[in-house]
Amino acid sequence: MMSGGVGKYTHIDNQPQVSGSVPAVSDPGHVTVQFTDSNLQTFPPSGSQGKISGGSRPPRDADDTFSKPISGSDEPQQGGWFRTFTIAAYKPYFDVDTTDVLERIKDSLFPFRGTFTEKTASNPDLYGPFWICTTLIFVAASIGTFVTYIAHKLQKKEWNYDINLVTWSAGVFYGYVLLVPLALYVILKYFSAPSGLVQLFCLYGYSLFVFIPALVMFSSSP
Repeated sequence: MMSGGVGKYTHIDNQPQVSGSVPAVSDPGHVTVQFTDSNLQTFPPSGSQGKISGGSRPPRDADDTFSKPISGSDEPQQGGWFRTFTIAAYKPYFDVDTTDVLERIKDSLFPFRGTFTEKTASNPDLYGPFWICTTLIFVAASIGTFVTYIAHKLQKKEWNYDINLVTWSAGVFYGYVLLVPLALYVILKYFSAPSGLVQLFCLYGYSLFVFIPALVMFSSSP
């Protein structure tokens, strides 16, 4: 009810509620909905493979082994076969530890089981083949030198060290590991057979391990 002069009003208190009216609800305050920030620049995520973070990734198929840049790498990216002359092109193939190498050596001693091929099909390495081949070179040269030394001493002849034993050993074993897989890759490529070049290097490199104990046993036999 309004009373008094113009502009003066009285508050109406204790008025009965009208049927069907809705009582006023106090304002609980503003509800703030927060969304977590998402960085769209990281999509798709560049998940690192293996144990070397950054540009590590599983080795690709033989057709583009050294042709595509490594995703997530800060190094200058070069396309085509120019990447074969960069360290980044070979870094994923040395992404193994001692446990991996020992397991692959053990599997290479039993080639008919097929476990070696299964383990190296998606992640072949060059670390094991390089050191196996290098070890075999020095073992063969050392045993050859020792055998010639004993033979000269038994015959009471003057003995001189022959450096050509190391040179011949390096040429034979490095040539075997590089040329034979490369020739096999070319043949399989000609017949459209799926095979990776690095996988062949890995296979033939680990297959040389059996010759290390064989040489030691041969040198110790009478």
